[in-house]
Amino acid sequence: MEVISSIQNSQKAEVLVSSMPDGKTSLEVARDIARKLLVYCRANDWQGYDPYDALNSRIMKFIPFSRSRIIRLGLTQILKRSPFNFRPLLLVPKTHNPKAIGLFLMALVKLSKLGLLDQEEDLIEKMTGKLVALRSPNTPYWCWGYSFPWQTRTIIVSRGAPNLVCTTFVANALLEAYERNPEQRYLEMVFSAAEYILKELYWTEGDCTGFSYPLPSVRSRVHNANFLGADLLCRAYKLCGEKKFLDPALKVARYSSAKQHEDGSWDYGESSQQRWADNFHTGYNLCALRSISQYAGTSEFESHIRRGFEFYRNHFFREDGAPKYFHNRTYPIDIHGVAQSIITLLAFKYLDENNVSLAHAVFRWAMTHMWDEQGYFYYQVSSFFTSKIPYMRWSQAWMLLALSTLLDECG
Repeated sequence: MEVISSIQNSQKAEVLVSSMPDGKTSLEVARDIARKLLVYCRANDWQGYDPYDALNSRIMKFIPFSRSRIIRLGLTQILKRSPFNFRPLLLVPKTHNPKAIGLFLMALVKLSKLGLLDQEEDLIEKMTGKLVALRSPNTPYWCWGYSFPWQTRTIIVSRGAPNLVCTTFVANALLEAYERNPEQRYLEMVFSAAEYILKELYWTEGDCTGFSYPLPSVRSRVHNANFLGADLLCRAYKLCGEKKFLDPALKVARYSSAKQHEDGSWDYGESSQQRWADNFHTGYNLCALRSISQYAGTSEFESHIRRGFEFYRNHFFREDGAPKYFHNRTYPIDIHGVAQSIITLLAFKYLDENNVSLAHAVFRWAMTHMWDEQGYFYYQVSSFFTSKIPYMRWSQAWMLLALSTLLDECG
């Protein structure tokens, strides 16, 4: 295992009182940083740039060959990989991203429970209102898509077009809000989202079964999308008892579980261009499988969870606590990987008592290398430079959720 022995052998109590450079415990710092990050996000009205929003450029229509798939892919990759933010020059607007709002909503529910929200403004109600306004148009279902068009290797997905990943995160956030305040309208939106996944995205073909992503016409075999969709359907089943949600969910979960390698890893997907294992998508898989097991009331995936988590714990963390992007390569160290690492480690603390120590180590590393005193987190650290662009969905929303999870689980 690559995690240093001092982290492996430390106890939970020790890490909770371990000092940061300013003498505070890591939990005290996490509480302060959550407040500062909340101030930053509120000051920006929860909107911002995204690594993949290049095609939102208002001058794209004036760029020669902008209809070219290669040009669209190229521009997206240039802006995504550049440490300099050219978006203002290209007239790319800041936007409210439904997935970001969903992540913020989940974080705010946790922070509210911890008494860390200003009670003068009902931010949770504000977030749910934004999700209502951001619903994908021209569909009978409650579903959501990204706030920018994006070009895949083969197709272009229009701005606001609903997709499984965005919809599942929003629906899960609404369920968190429902548990805090059981308003029927939240459940109605969630059940509608589950119907969208079941009726528009579920498919079977021979021995293969899955959920289409990013569009209903694409019969992809992407494992994190499969697990996320199955998770939401199992949660819907638990709430309403309708087996129409449960049976397809279990079929899809079994298909993607069977694609796990002997060492416990999953490829991102089953096409020849998707043969890699990365930190945060592996975290998605594991957390979703745990949730599927809980809401479906089954232990059939336990061996997959244990093998998968062992691979995750052994391969995705550097000796100093930095979360590696790929299982066999460190850089770029990505803030989304930081956030999902904290969430995943705490979700599986029952498998290893040292997960809490490692989660704190990941947080401390991020504070040293990826925090800006202006109140936000950086995007990526590469072997050559640090990209300090303050993305709202990819960076701030995920880290606010990670910090609220750390405080909720360890405070």
